[in-house]
Amino acid sequence: MSAPIVVGTDGSGPAGRAVDWAADEAAMRHRPLHIVHAAEIWPYQVRRFAPPDAAERLSPAGHAVLLEAERRVRERRPDLRVTTALVVNTTPDALRDEAEKAFELVLGHRGHGGFTGLLLGSVSLRVAGHTAVPLVVVRGEGDARGEVVVGYDVAEEPGDALKYAFDAAAARGARLRVVHAWQLSVNMAEAGYAIDEERLNDERRARVIEAYAPLYERYPLVDVVNDVLVGHPVSELCRASRTADLVVLGAHAHRWGIFRVGSVGHGVIHHAECPVAVVGRFT
Repeated sequence: MSAPIVVGTDGSGPAGRAVDWAADEAAMRHRPLHIVHAAEIWPYQVRRFAPPDAAERLSPAGHAVLLEAERRVRERRPDLRVTTALVVNTTPDALRDEAEKAFELVLGHRGHGGFTGLLLGSVSLRVAGHTAVPLVVVRGEGDARGEVVVGYDVAEEPGDALKYAFDAAAARGARLRVVHAWQLSVNMAEAGYAIDEERLNDERRARVIEAYAPLYERYPLVDVVNDVLVGHPVSELCRASRTADLVVLGAHAHRWGIFRVGSVGHGVIHHAECPVAVVGRFT
């Protein structure tokens, strides 16, 4: 069986929209959907101390959340294969474990209970790095717009974010917009140096095209456009998100195999107007 799309829910409105997005994604990619709710019940917040029947005895509300999410999916996508899991553990650990062999992990941009603040801190991004799957933060209304946006920094090696973005665009039959935004050096601007922005843009565009050229050969039907411009990456990516189905960002490798998102990633997650995929590793 193909790797599932895993979605976390706490029963909130944003979580419901994440479940809808994940169901559509699973149907589009012909993958099963796995819905997870974490029951953070003191003192059983460490799995090895939780009795085997802890979830059954201590979280009837959790079962209700999962039943409602499953009902919602079956009404929306009746032919989709759906499984659920109620896990007695901290939310980050539950999501990391359940998504270990997933295709991707999907969450709402905010929620209540155990999910509050999860996405905008570093914990969820470490979870995504440990599980080696893309993390999708569902924002916006989810309207189909026919475009996937990926942010690319020419100072970095071509990463798995580009690969994921090409794959996402191909699956949707969407255009792929590669955005590279760069800023002038403050020292150069203050010193009054003459800067040929057009020449620098052309040089950077050539490097961007070179970076994705192998993927373009692999996905020849994907229509690719380049936005190489002077501006703040967060501002430009958020602007592009207004007309996009998905924005894709790369996470950077740190020690011990952990992937983390820098200030640009956090800024886009906070302000984008469509779902955001954070990709550390993608296969």
